[in-house]
Amino acid sequence: MSGSVILFYSTKDAYGEFSNFAAFPIEIDGRTWPTSEHYFQAQKFAGTEHEELIRTTPSPMTVAKIGRDRKRPLRPDWEEVKDSIMRKAVRAKFDQHPRLAAMLIETGDAEIVEHTKNDAYWGDGGDGKGLNRLGQILMQVRAEMVRAGKDVI
Repeated sequence: MSGSVILFYSTKDAYGEFSNFAAFPIEIDGRTWPTSEHYFQAQKFAGTEHEELIRTTPSPMTVAKIGRDRKRPLRPDWEEVKDSIMRKAVRAKFDQHPRLAAMLIETGDAEIVEHTKNDAYWGDGGDGKGLNRLGQILMQVRAEMVRAGKDVI
């Protein structure tokens, strides 16, 4: 896939497994999170009752809405830690689901882009001008897996 670009967003589309809303549970710090979105959103409120509320909410869409609700007290260091928290969630997802790891590795050196007008930080903003931080993290995790010699199933 040299030089190609992989766009993803909806869990129903090609590469939808790369979405944080995809139903691949992850275990982090001794607790199971239904999706990487659950873990990520809950960490905005780490150590509060909101964290467990998010972990036990069934829908990742509902979880995203809760996480964006600014009536809840966002942890003060959020802007400094959000990228490392996303990286931790993405690493856990691909480490704990071998089929997903294989799928990620099989993308080769393709650029991976979360294509959405809804987000210019984690995604490309819909026009390619966004930061695409989620896509960048996916490519970083892919490179780590390749360097570690992870096998493609």
